[in-house]
Amino acid sequence: MTKEKIKKKRGRPSKADLEKLKSEKETDLVVKIIMIIGLILIVGVFTQEVLGDEIKFQFKSPSFSGIGTSSHYLTVESQEYTRKEQLRADLKALEDQRKRDEENSVVSRFTKNLESRIFAQISRQIVDQLFGENPETTGSFTLFDNIISWTSDGTYITLTIYNTLDETTTEITIPIGDFGFGG
Repeated sequence: MTKEKIKKKRGRPSKADLEKLKSEKETDLVVKIIMIIGLILIVGVFTQEVLGDEIKFQFKSPSFSGIGTSSHYLTVESQEYTRKEQLRADLKALEDQRKRDEENSVVSRFTKNLESRIFAQISRQIVDQLFGENPETTGSFTLFDNIISWTSDGTYITLTIYNTLDETTTEITIPIGDFGFGG
């Protein structure tokens, strides 16, 4: 190289020189920031190692650790009991609904109505035989497993109900003259 080219310029630096200097300063600043961050990270790692403690294993479940075991058992028992009671209530509600549906069926209502009319007819015939214009002094009839008989002496009617299944007898005495409405 020649002396002229090596020779430094005197005076004001050129625009390219100013940009070069600015770029070098920015690069130096970035390098300094990276070095400071690296130093902080290294110091942080060594500090954490110094402050570290031994890892101790402990069960979280009271069934294994024994801490709070009784309250844990009570909670589990309470949950089981509540669930069982809810299932019982649900089953009972379903059974009650089934019974209501069965009792409210058309066949069931027809049967109840027919039984009611039959019993009303039987009752009317018995009342006519006991208290009608020409009352009978004795009589009997069978209703399911019961034999119902009566006798009258003109003052009292004695009604006897005999159950053929358990062989029990029930006797009812009815005064004839007391059946009247005030007026």
